[in-house]
Amino acid sequence: MIDGHQLANRYGAAVAVEGLSFTAQPSRVTGFLGPNGAGKSTTMRVILGLHAPSAGRATIGGRPYARLRRPLHQVGALLDAGAAHGGRTVRNTGWPSPPATGSAPAASTRCSAWSAWTAPPTGGCAGSPWA
Repeated sequence: MIDGHQLANRYGAAVAVEGLSFTAQPSRVTGFLGPNGAGKSTTMRVILGLHAPSAGRATIGGRPYARLRRPLHQVGALLDAGAAHGGRTVRNTGWPSPPATGSAPAASTRCSAWSAWTAPPTGGCAGSPWA
């Protein structure tokens, strides 16, 4: 489970994230959607320990990313979809198949922006590594 509690991040006088709280459940695709400048990438960087929050905390399995024993075995993130090779798919990356729990999320949820996940989404996203 990934939790954010009252996250805030500022760049000088500019507010990137303020008062954000959320829980991303294991084995569920969770996407952050919003316009440019809404704080989506900043929030992911805080979760991954790449930025220290101005306030609040982010944990993965109850621990900050920096305190995970084997973080690269527990967390996967794609911060820039342009960094993925257009010809790669989930099937040829070695990712496990997602659990069969309920129906697949709507295509707009699966394919918009980036996602934090513990398993890749079912189905595909045209032109993305999830195809």
